[in-house]
This record gives sequence, C-alpha cells and structure tokens, in this order.
Amino acid sequence: MTTTTNYSADDTALLIVDPYNDFMSQGGKLYERTKETAEAVGFYDNMRKLIPAVRAAHIQVFIVPHHRWREGDYKGWKHINPSQIRSNEAQNFAAGTWGGEFHPEFGPREGDVIVLEHWAQSGFANTDLDSQLKQRGIQKIILVGMIANTCIEATARLGMELGYHVTLIKDATAAFSHEGMHTALEVNGPQFAHAILTTKELLGILPAEQR
Repeated sequence: MTTTTNYSADDTALLIVDPYNDFMSQGGKLYERTKETAEAVGFYDNMRKLIPAVRAAHIQVFIVPHHRWREGDYKGWKHINPSQIRSNEAQNFAAGTWGGEFHPEFGPREGDVIVLEHWAQSGFANTDLDSQLKQRGIQKIILVGMIANTCIEATARLGMELGYHVTLIKDATAAFSHEGMHTALEVNGPQFAHAILTTKELLGILPAEQR
C-alpha cells in the first residue's frame, strides 16, 4: 500500500513504540524472541536510517512506552490479559533495571515527547498520547517499534478511530513470529492503515528541503 501523502513537520509525528533495552538490545529479555523477524526485515538497520532522517526533517518524535514492571503490579486486578500475565511473570521492562531503560539509539532525545506508559497494548488507552498530539496540531502518525501485531497494531487502530492519518512502516517493526508480522501488516493493517510503507519509501517521501 503506497501513498502520495505529504509528511510535513507541521502535522506529522513519528511514534516510536516500546524502545526498551529488553526489546532492542542484545541481552534484553525479549531480544531473542524478536530477533528472527527483526533480522528478516532489517529492522535495526532501518531504524538507524529512518529515525535520524525524521529528526532531520524536524518531524516531532514521540516515545510511546509500555508500562515498566513494578512490584505489586496487577494486585487486585480482576481481568489480567495473557500478555500482562507473561510480562508480570518475566518482570519485563522492570523499573530501575537496564532492561527497563530506553535503548541508547532508538530512545528519546532532547525535544522528544515521552508520553505516559500504556498498561496493555494501545499507546492511546489511559495515556496522554491523544492530548499531546492534538496540542501540537498533529494529524498524521507514523508508527515504528515493537510489537507489530500487539502494541503497534493496537495503537494504530485506535489512532485511526480518533481521526489520525495512520502510516505503518513494515520493515521498522518486528514480532514474536512471522505469522504475527504477516497478520499485522498483510491481513489486518490494510483494513485500518492509510499507508503501509517500507523505510525506503518513507524516506523518498520526506521533503528534500527538510532533510
């Protein structure tokens, strides 16, 4: 799915979802589980091309982080979902640990907006993401990061429902399985995303004078 959309600094934001060491650094708790799909699409190389180019185009970067595990999380909850159960057992992204720190390359820089942590999958649910975007006049969101068929998809879907133009970058995300990637980007994505691009296609669309 290609697009003729213009991605200008005035109305576009890049959303980097869950850029934690546990996901994106070797030795992280979830690094090996996502490594196969990440390598298949060139995830890390593409992130290293895409993020600096977006910053050079003066497009606002948002960091959309998952909840960092803390002792006592989910105590008293009646409906803990399967992902939360696994995350609680593994203590993923534990606050105060290396795994819960942002990846040194893909995490925030000065001027980025770090939104409130999401507890489940959508970066919009129970956070300030929508307010932060609207206050800056953002109408178009580009999503990269982890995981294609959970947090990326859930954030993108709700973003569409809230009226944003949604772009998925299919080689700047990864998943726990090739089936997850296929479902998110080939089956579900075309039903809600306004554009599904490669990193190369996005870079070709960014205005040359801003790059």
